[in-house]
Amino acid sequence: MSRTRSRVARSTTFLLAAGLAMTTLAATAPTAQAASSVAGPITRAEIISRAQNWVDEAVPYNQGTSYPDPQGRNYRMDCSGYVSMAWHADQSYTTWTLPNVSTEVSKSSLLPGDALNYSEEHVILFGNWIDKSAGTFKYFAEQNSTVVTNTYTGNLNSSSLAGWPTSVYKGLRYDKTTSGQDGIGMWDTYNRYFHLRNSPNAGANDRDFVYGGAGMTPLTGNWDGQGADGVGMWDPTNHTFYLRNSPNAGGNDYEVSFGSIGDIPVVGDWDGNGTDTIGVWRPSNHTFYLRNSNTPGAADKTFAYGGDGMIPLAGDWDGIGTDGIGMYDPATHMVYLRNSPNAGGNDFQFGYGTTGDKPVVGDYDGDGKDTVAIWRPSNHNFYINNQNTNNDADYNFAYGGDDMIPLAGDWDGQ
Repeated sequence: MSRTRSRVARSTTFLLAAGLAMTTLAATAPTAQAASSVAGPITRAEIISRAQNWVDEAVPYNQGTSYPDPQGRNYRMDCSGYVSMAWHADQSYTTWTLPNVSTEVSKSSLLPGDALNYSEEHVILFGNWIDKSAGTFKYFAEQNSTVVTNTYTGNLNSSSLAGWPTSVYKGLRYDKTTSGQDGIGMWDTYNRYFHLRNSPNAGANDRDFVYGGAGMTPLTGNWDGQGADGVGMWDPTNHTFYLRNSPNAGGNDYEVSFGSIGDIPVVGDWDGNGTDTIGVWRPSNHTFYLRNSNTPGAADKTFAYGGDGMIPLAGDWDGIGTDGIGMYDPATHMVYLRNSPNAGGNDFQFGYGTTGDKPVVGDYDGDGKDTVAIWRPSNHNFYINNQNTNNDADYNFAYGGDDMIPLAGDWDGQ
């Protein structure tokens, strides 16, 4: 799941499925400390990073040979061995046995790090949606002995995929996959410092840096689809977004003018392709204007939702990979959430917080679903709620100070 943050506030081949007796290929794959343990919980960002390692190493296809992962553990050099390696599994599974450590999901709900498996012949690792509405996506694969491990573009609406009928593939989600837990943060309106903490609890800052300017609104989002959230700014005077891919000081990776004076910024993964993109909510007509890329241009989605005095929200409320929209009414401290980014009724509606509280969206327990927490300026306390269903906080803690704006994001990609 991309970590969405609205703060106002991703030729025919014939491959054998069975594992064969292997020799070990001498290799110098880089040694690095893994965030996960073998057969332990693993984030989608780490799965994609591990898959990219064999692409970078140009690992060939050879069912009778193994190759090391970044930590030196060997996996079979074929399609299912590659997926096993990316998942950091305890062995090189086959296309027949991968379902033993995963759960079937619909193709339309695929998220980065999932797999498309044809148990008789082949499996590929899902990278991210390119255009979900068109069915196009990026994937990683060990295809055959004529090519090295690489990335490809597929289309669920095509008759074939990686050399086999698209209809024979089933979506698989590794049982140990986690979405990554969001941390918390603050942007100091006085000195323009970001203060970020990797976990959603009290403690010292993990990152402190200056970014932004006076009068701007801080934003966070996964602008490049690479795992960790970056930071951003909205300048209301020129309705321009300034976005940086990483959560640290430096130049802008994107500068995009969008919207109009008076608009409120909102960012999210509107098309489920794994990247967060820009949008605005216009108080004058209660309308969202959302764009599927961080580039200038017309809105890709335009629809009315919300009401006077409300604060727009965005998040993956149902955990399927596409962000929905929402509203927080500060007058009644009511939350209204819709699972999809379009007009329609509320999927969640509940009271939370009290007058003066600030809504902060995040995945605070790493379950793949965003929820609405609040930060109370009067006592500098976060009140974290891991369900979008009630007015009771699961826990609370002090963090931040006067004249600060609360944030949430996956700062370390873990």
